[in-house]
Amino acid sequence: MTHTATLLISCPDQKGISAAIANFLFTYNANIVHSDQHQDNTDNLFLMRIEWDLADFTLDMNAFAAAFQPIADRFSMTWKVALSNKAQKVAIFVSKYDHCLVDLLHRYKSGELKCEIPLIISNHEDCRALAEFYGIEYHVIAVNKDNKAAAEAQQRALLAEKGIDLIVLARYMQVLSHEFTAAYPQRVINIHHSFLPAFDGAKPYHRAFARGVKLIGATSHYVTEILDDGPIIEQDVTRISHRDDVEALIQKGRDLERVVLSRAVRWHLEHRVLVYSNKTVIFN
Repeated sequence: MTHTATLLISCPDQKGISAAIANFLFTYNANIVHSDQHQDNTDNLFLMRIEWDLADFTLDMNAFAAAFQPIADRFSMTWKVALSNKAQKVAIFVSKYDHCLVDLLHRYKSGELKCEIPLIISNHEDCRALAEFYGIEYHVIAVNKDNKAAAEAQQRALLAEKGIDLIVLARYMQVLSHEFTAAYPQRVINIHHSFLPAFDGAKPYHRAFARGVKLIGATSHYVTEILDDGPIIEQDVTRISHRDDVEALIQKGRDLERVVLSRAVRWHLEHRVLVYSNKTVIFN
């Protein structure tokens, strides 16, 4: 497989940014394999993703930061670089509904999601057999209003022990505390069973049915301290009719949920997502 590096940047928009980056990479014999950029005129921002083959790249990646920093300073960049051969470690949180977990584990096993999944954390026993089938550690940590802080401390200890880079909430039916989400900024991805911002919070399918909507959706987003208000990564919808009852909405919605969540996780793992102003750019 091709070994590549990916650079993500955001900075105030001005002339010469793309040329400066391209010239820098050319200096070290980089072969650029993907490049995409976006200008946000409202916020006067320039955002870019550029990926290059490392086969003939002459700059040691351990020295990349020091070499690139003068350009970053010149354009006031916020930036990060990632290597394709460094698999991110993912923890999945789940409660009783297993449809999103099943989809994620299948895509992981087939190689579509290029990562490691060292553990699954749940507040119920229901998905243990599935975790054992895939040979993944399964930890049950009960959560209630009286032990929430202690339970989250246990969860965070497990995440630290395994060196987790990304947390995926695959229909984990607990609200994370502000302290928890603050510890993992833009590193917790949730699936909400509604087309946000409509029907946030609990029982969105029931409220959608009561409202008589003709479309239902699913939304995957980064988790912040405000419930269901984090930057949206992916959404999709399906049409329904007056013939669909609540159970039909839930069944159709589950198909959306697993696809939308898996897309968001894959794009994050491939370093295709840039967050700004509580929005995201998803690069091709």
